[in-house]
Amino acid sequence: MKFKQLLLLMSWLALVTTGCTDNCRQVRTYRKQIPVKVTLEELRKPVVSTAPQQLIEPGKIYAKDNYLFIVEVKKGIHVIDNANPSSPKFISFLPIPGNVDLAVADNTLYADSYIDVVALDISNPAAIKEAGRVESGFSYGQVGRTSWSYDNQTRTINDYKQEITTETFDTDCEGNYGFIPYPIALYWFGRAYLQSDFVNFSVGSKSNSGTTSPSTTGQGGSMARFAIMNNQLYVVNSSVMQLFDISTLSKPVKGKTINLGWGGIETIFPYQDKLFIGAQDGMHIYDASTPTDPKQLSLYRHIRSCDPVVVQGNYAYVTLRGGGFCGGAQNVLDVVDISNPSMPTLAKSYPMDGPYGLGVDFPNLFVCEGQKGLKVLKMTDATNLTQVQSFGDMNAYDVIPLRNTLMLIGKDGLYQYDYTNPTNLRQLSKIAVQPAY
Repeated sequence: MKFKQLLLLMSWLALVTTGCTDNCRQVRTYRKQIPVKVTLEELRKPVVSTAPQQLIEPGKIYAKDNYLFIVEVKKGIHVIDNANPSSPKFISFLPIPGNVDLAVADNTLYADSYIDVVALDISNPAAIKEAGRVESGFSYGQVGRTSWSYDNQTRTINDYKQEITTETFDTDCEGNYGFIPYPIALYWFGRAYLQSDFVNFSVGSKSNSGTTSPSTTGQGGSMARFAIMNNQLYVVNSSVMQLFDISTLSKPVKGKTINLGWGGIETIFPYQDKLFIGAQDGMHIYDASTPTDPKQLSLYRHIRSCDPVVVQGNYAYVTLRGGGFCGGAQNVLDVVDISNPSMPTLAKSYPMDGPYGLGVDFPNLFVCEGQKGLKVLKMTDATNLTQVQSFGDMNAYDVIPLRNTLMLIGKDGLYQYDYTNPTNLRQLSKIAVQPAY
């Protein structure tokens, strides 16, 4: 009997040993974060135009006159001749480390470069050069799912870059291995990347923003962190608004620093003499009638979510997107009555699928919904918005409606549409991204 038990035990051990030594392998492709250090000497090399480059990771967009500027996330800015939206032409590329946002006044382009703000002379778009530079005062920043920080002792920026990596893993033949690349949705500029998905400017022109700036500005999307009004450049980060005097366009001078609260500040939109600031807890309204010293008028609170803002007349249009780092669960478009900016009130809320940026050219309101495309709404009556068209065949992150041309940026590239007939948008062109791997 004991012999039989011993035989059974030895047989079981043999089976276990065999199972443990199965040698199976799986190949996985994933995004890998690699630490990057940038010294101040590297950061402050003068910016000059280089040869055009392919779009790989498009960020924010900005239009000025016949030119279009597209951010290549944390790498620089693409300069495009858009005189003919049906045939946009790349002119040059501006290598700017850590760049995320931009705005333009006359022939000067302002761009962030980690802790700095750079002023660039764009009077000749084919040969742009640095004209001035000033420290922003920001010592950290959040860009999608990565963040950077400045170490004052070592005078170094500590950042991360994303790389597509393919590696072979040993598994237990059941598909289990010790590394799971991005098992949940992660965000890059508000765009969700799932495990299988590898493939801030509202400075509006005078005609639609109502600003009285003596300089002519361009127009950006609703995801702006930069805004220009009355010789002031306003820049927001997660908890602070930093002012820069740009009376001398090429020589920005750092001005007042305004604490905006606990954090979660995302966007800024100038309208007439007000600044509308989108945050994860609500919409802040500031009176900027004294441009160098804005004062808070009110805070329209909402559930925690991501919320770019645009304004038209007596109403602010706020998209609220829940999930992920945005928090909350609602996906709606709030129409807020701001006829009394000291007491904003909700006029009506419209359900959405997952809204991102939005743009207004009365009576048209364009709302981006990420991988679900674009919605075109008629806004003649703010409390009775009606959908006139929708697109689901592109990834829509933010838009600029300008002179009947809609410029739309998303994960898969830049689209341009003629919206002369808003019930039947006509695609003019597309600049596709080049896969990063």
